[in-house]
Amino acid sequence: MRITELLTKDTIKLSINGNRKNQAIDELVDVLQQANKLADIEEFKKAILAREGQSTTGIGEGIAIPHAKTKAVREAAIAFGRSVSGVDYQSLDGQPAHLFFMIAATEGANNTHLEALSRLSTILMNEEVRKQLLEAETEDDVLKIIDSHDKEEEAEEQSMAGKKNFIVAVTACPTGIAHTYMAADSLKQKAQEMGVEIKVETNGSGGAKNVLTAEEIENAVAVIVAADTNVEMNRFSGKHVIEAPVADGIRKAQQLIDRALKQDAPIFKGKGTSTSDAKQETRGIGSTIYKHLMSGVSNMLPFVVGGGILIAISFLFGINASNPDDPTYHPIAEALNTIGGGTAFGLMVPILAGFIAMSIADRPGFAAGMVGGLLAANGGAGFLGGLVAGFLAGYLVVGLKKLLSGLPASLEGIKTILLYPLLGIALTGFIMLYVVNKPVGALNTAISDWLSSLGTGNAVLLGIVLGLMMSFDMGGPVNKAAYVFGTGLLANGVYEPMAAIMAAGMVPPLGIALATTFFKNRFNKQEREAGKVNYIMGLSFITEGAIPFAAADPVRVIPSLMAGSAVAGALSMLFGIGLRAPHGGLFVIPLVDGGWFMYLLAIIIGAIVSALLLAIVKKPIK
Repeated sequence: MRITELLTKDTIKLSINGNRKNQAIDELVDVLQQANKLADIEEFKKAILAREGQSTTGIGEGIAIPHAKTKAVREAAIAFGRSVSGVDYQSLDGQPAHLFFMIAATEGANNTHLEALSRLSTILMNEEVRKQLLEAETEDDVLKIIDSHDKEEEAEEQSMAGKKNFIVAVTACPTGIAHTYMAADSLKQKAQEMGVEIKVETNGSGGAKNVLTAEEIENAVAVIVAADTNVEMNRFSGKHVIEAPVADGIRKAQQLIDRALKQDAPIFKGKGTSTSDAKQETRGIGSTIYKHLMSGVSNMLPFVVGGGILIAISFLFGINASNPDDPTYHPIAEALNTIGGGTAFGLMVPILAGFIAMSIADRPGFAAGMVGGLLAANGGAGFLGGLVAGFLAGYLVVGLKKLLSGLPASLEGIKTILLYPLLGIALTGFIMLYVVNKPVGALNTAISDWLSSLGTGNAVLLGIVLGLMMSFDMGGPVNKAAYVFGTGLLANGVYEPMAAIMAAGMVPPLGIALATTFFKNRFNKQEREAGKVNYIMGLSFITEGAIPFAAADPVRVIPSLMAGSAVAGALSMLFGIGLRAPHGGLFVIPLVDGGWFMYLLAIIIGAIVSALLLAIVKKPIK
């Protein structure tokens, strides 16, 4: 298939009007919609943005290739757009993008489509082609340029048999359409310039091509794995393996090849004959858990941020304005609280568990993880129960895959549709209901009883304990036990513990916000952006804003936040501050008993303590 069968005059826009990334994406999506290539424009745009969320498709050299493979595409197509002034696309080289190729692949795209799309990626590596496209005056000119360089070649089956001292590499990206082949071409071109022999295996949507043989791996100096998705790694056991994002294969080919020649990488130690993710095998158990946690956290984050801010906005109408029985009731406040608290926050734990399970077991694990997370949320196990549900569901489905691997090939299709969801959901559900939820509920009750017996004899000690509990699981059973203890005392006319609880609950997100602002080199770009939102969430007493950071790096983050919360809780009790409202954050600070300034000072000091500790314990990101 020729590329120009997918790229046609009605999918070409010679002038992109917007100068921001989302504007350019919107314009290209509209081009495909007007050409009747999409079955569902909103779903397609979501798929495009989801791909951008994994890593930018602005590959540098003025090129951006946003792409998605989804059932929202009616007919496989390519949209071309051009911006003379340039678009701020957050490209890998930091430069504006001028040439855009939006790839729309159907969910069941056949190999001829995928091969054409991969050839386009290769063509765009040619500097002369990019120059010609920038100077093209008409749609026909664009088509002629692409068509003149479009050569349908036989699938490459390079062999290094019998040779010594060469490099082998594997490239792969989540969709397997563009970056996979661009990284491969970049590595091959740079190796040719350096006089180095290299063989590159591509793991694209159409399957693995130019597959490395055991002999080639054995004789290679080192292995480069430029991938953002799962790659068969055990075959590289005993070799120096360099792992990098697929984007580095495009932008940093020479650096990767230099490192391979110097064998500047650890020796990979495989485990048995299983297929596993590269990072799981080379980074150990801790980093494997981190990878799966990050998958859950990154997908949970929008629910935490969106829901939290909506709850905060509802407070503007009054602390109890969402309660129909309260004199300050306002229907908008009730709606905001229902959307943010009841719905967005209600989905937080299931989403966390679902995507952790999906990271472990791929798509078959998602349903079991979601159901397990919902059972955890409804059964009182909370955030910690969601973590358990995610890992439980993921590894249960991995076990099911192995157990059912011996079934006949004719039953392959029924596994994903019937067997994995049926057995995965059932097993996860039974374990959550009968093994996980009840002990966590019992733990919650035990903690509440212990707090009640502690009494108020030592106010500062009580403040420290409540502060530690508020930050231990940030919305989970321990946090909720402290909160219930404080609200229970309100009915008895004891207001000081509630003030300590709210101060301690405000510290985690505020500490995160301060740390990401003043110690930026300890956090990646996504974390720094999320950190800004934590100012709002912290001031609104929404402790859950710190959960994504705690889940991503629990060993360092949770103790740092607990320390700051303990300081805030202790100071609040020491200053004799009382709070009659069980919620409200910044909006109710002026209403406290004992002086709002001293209360605010306690919160600020606690947040600073947490921020400083985070700066100390977290290592700068290279």
